[in-house]
Amino acid sequence: MTTDPTMTRIGQAVELHHGQGQRDAARDLFAQIWDDIGGEQGDPLHVCVLAHSMADVQDDVRQELMWDLRALAAADLVTDERVAEAGVPLSVAGLYPSLHLNLAECYRKLDDLGRAREHLQKARAEIGALGDDGYGRLIRGGLDRLAEQLGEPT
Repeated sequence: MTTDPTMTRIGQAVELHHGQGQRDAARDLFAQIWDDIGGEQGDPLHVCVLAHSMADVQDDVRQELMWDLRALAAADLVTDERVAEAGVPLSVAGLYPSLHLNLAECYRKLDDLGRAREHLQKARAEIGALGDDGYGRLIRGGLDRLAEQLGEPT
């Protein structure tokens, strides 16, 4: 369980979206938190997790891609110590498969199949950082579905 108040708020917005189906309310709360943390100048962990979640509530794939790229850039600035301090049960390396999966999916939707395959390969290269738990299986399943859509071996 996270002890970081901003991560708790981000979790509440995620729950609005995934748990309650309130996509617009989640987007509004994400935007408020984004302003509160100082946008891209905020704590890289907050920026990464918030941008990664904000991407999921976008209606336009180009906006989704922009948020996913922000999340990836911020992930490069996050340390395992910071993740542990926030009470997040994942290593920094564990963030990358999902980040690359989302980017690959955006590029697939934009018909940029070369970039989609590039991010699929990057996600697969990092998949060992995930455990054999619900989250790991979710990401692996997403990668397999995307590989099928791209005509790649699963």
